[in-house]
Amino acid sequence: MIAAAMPAPSRPAALQAVKGMNDLLPPESARWEWFEAKVRALMQRYGYANIRTPIVEPTALFVRGLGEVTDIVEKEMYSFEDSMNGDKLTLRPEATAGIVRAAIEHNALYNGPLRVWSHVALFRHERPQKGRYRQFHQIDVEALGHAGPDVDAEQILMCRALLRDLGLAEGRDVRLEINCLGQADERLAHRAALIAHFERHAAVLDEDARRRLHTNPLRILDTKNPALQAMVEAAPRLIDFLGAASLAHFDGVRAVLDAAGLPYRVNPRLVRGLDYYNLTVFEWITDHLGSQGTVCGGGRYDTLVEQLGGKPAPAVGWGMGIERMMLLLDATKIAAEGPAPDVYAVVPGPDALAAAMNTCEALRAAGLSVQMHAAGAAGWGSVKSQFKRADASGARHALIFGADELARGEVAVKPLRDAGAAQRNLPLAAVADWAASLRNA
Repeated sequence: MIAAAMPAPSRPAALQAVKGMNDLLPPESARWEWFEAKVRALMQRYGYANIRTPIVEPTALFVRGLGEVTDIVEKEMYSFEDSMNGDKLTLRPEATAGIVRAAIEHNALYNGPLRVWSHVALFRHERPQKGRYRQFHQIDVEALGHAGPDVDAEQILMCRALLRDLGLAEGRDVRLEINCLGQADERLAHRAALIAHFERHAAVLDEDARRRLHTNPLRILDTKNPALQAMVEAAPRLIDFLGAASLAHFDGVRAVLDAAGLPYRVNPRLVRGLDYYNLTVFEWITDHLGSQGTVCGGGRYDTLVEQLGGKPAPAVGWGMGIERMMLLLDATKIAAEGPAPDVYAVVPGPDALAAAMNTCEALRAAGLSVQMHAAGAAGWGSVKSQFKRADASGARHALIFGADELARGEVAVKPLRDAGAAQRNLPLAAVADWAASLRNA
């Protein structure tokens, strides 16, 4: 009897990333590295230290810190129960609450105020769209323990410095809007006036506005519904309810911005999306990204530390969305490329491999960035094809380990970015002596 042939095993279906959570591959990842290097340099100039907190936090942290009737807590958090102990946990939807929790837990304000920054991944369960994803990334900056308007203004100017470092210009590419939310008692008086105003126009309120009417009426001012704009514009303004201390704080912020020559617009409808803000709030906005126009925003949150169980301490901070910044750099045609290698090693074949590898290692030890050509499944490829790869890498020099050069104990160095510079041969036995010439050329 002839045995039946076994069917060929089927290939398993390819898996894909979760919708709204994106992979980041080269060369795009190099643009992010370029951006991150600008951020690190800026934070060092301003004296902010790096802080890193867990991606997962207790759900209660965000419910208590952000407000139960915010969109984030009501609709957007990735929350689950720990199967081991039943703890209610959440993937962090924003960074500030976790940083404040860490400062309280580790008594980080014991020796005085704290200035920190973080590069964080955040998670919100919402409909993915361009510039708005379920996993997104943000630069977060916080100053804890500082009460004065000087730090508010400094952080706004810090944002301007970063935007300028990236090649963006205020007025042309981005613009600044600011507002003052006052203190709790002032907002309560304004809240009562708002509710009365909205109740008089109940017939035009949409579902979201009706839901927020008695829980968070301030957020109705932030509606994007065109049908509500006229009613919102006619609503009582918070600034008319502010006392002398709140107005003095706002005037202090504005005085510094005016002295620094930074244009801004006072937007009385700017409220931000989280309950913990008071006094100064601000946003950097662009017209290049349509409805996702806010690229950076923040403000003061003087009650959050106490709200989360710490001793009362003032604080102010901001966050900048990296995905949106990348879109803005694209829209404004700003090149945002990662660093290119100093050297690309052209290796004609296996006979040159040992010399090439030793030379590359010596150059790396001397501080140079070196990319060495590697053999593929089809072999080493022609020297011509390797030169194309060398040029595409952005390297400033190509090292050619040809048979004739190796026979003389040399390597050929060809400049790739200076058409007028001549190719030269250098001794393999003295790499350390000429390595610096490649780095500085």
